[in-house]
Amino acid sequence: MPRERSAAFAPGRVNLIGEHTDYNGGLALPFAIEQGITVRASAEPGAATIHAEALDLGESDEFALAEPPPASGWRAFVRGAVAELSRAGYPLTGARLRIGGDLPRGAGLSSSAALEVALCVALLELGSAEREWDDGGYDRLQIARLCSRVENEWVGARTGLLDQLASIFGVAGRALLIDFSDSSLEAVPLELGEWHLALLDSGERHSNASSGYNTRREECAIACQRLGVGSLSMARRQDAERLPAPLGLRAVHVIGENERVRAAVAALRTGDLRAVGALISASHASLRDRFEVSTPAVEAAVDAMIAAGAAGARVMGGGFGGSVLGLFPPGATPPAQAREVRPGPGARALPAGG
Repeated sequence: MPRERSAAFAPGRVNLIGEHTDYNGGLALPFAIEQGITVRASAEPGAATIHAEALDLGESDEFALAEPPPASGWRAFVRGAVAELSRAGYPLTGARLRIGGDLPRGAGLSSSAALEVALCVALLELGSAEREWDDGGYDRLQIARLCSRVENEWVGARTGLLDQLASIFGVAGRALLIDFSDSSLEAVPLELGEWHLALLDSGERHSNASSGYNTRREECAIACQRLGVGSLSMARRQDAERLPAPLGLRAVHVIGENERVRAAVAALRTGDLRAVGALISASHASLRDRFEVSTPAVEAAVDAMIAAGAAGARVMGGGFGGSVLGLFPPGATPPAQAREVRPGPGARALPAGG
């Protein structure tokens, strides 16, 4: 039997290092953050519809529970989540959904994945009283893949699986080493001590579905074909360097970024945060020069972080705007507009009446 009410929270994520490697079968090192999206649901068993409200936008949507039609914007996420859960055989019921949160859209914090995950957890909790999200009643990797389909097929952004995995599997005080060749996960201590991580919004909003993100994915796929490999993470640097521009540049970034992730994990395990900072800056240089996803506004934000004393700073997320991540040593003060971030727990059910 379905529940009368449910609620779920899914966090955004910060990717410490490992950008544009997820859909290239490589490595990444994200962590969930404390900010995120909350979805509260109340069942309407007599209604064969879903009514959703985006509280921060003052907008609403209503559609048939069976075979939701396509839509754009935030509505595409809601309709896609309902459709993909239904196709996967999960029991759903007519419902009213209220969506809110404290995660800015387009800032590179994966508000999209947080929304997908929060929607799915709330709908799963509402649709069945026999299974519990927090007690491991669901295959979380399967749900992450389902959320990725929502973004790929309903929203039109060909993102990889990094954001969904980070939001679902996040652990407080840890980063997640993700190997996308086999979707394996390993928690890595992220012990900052007196160091701190901060985000500075570049002021330039981006949308994965409309930015150059999809173009970069296409270029990577073409590079794979030219190299005869299943993913760019399987390619050799000397072969990648022989590809014509921009394909060779894209491939060399991916290969080098995987190397930087491995080095960052090793540095974290020995507590060498200064080395992590240098790797973060090296990642940005490659994203700027080889993957070409930076912008003047992003560069200004990176410069501001370095000028404030950051040991390393880089563009985060898909690029083309969004936030810049900086790692600050003891005694250094981030720019006034920056905000500190720390690793928090992953997606979870909330008290339905809270």
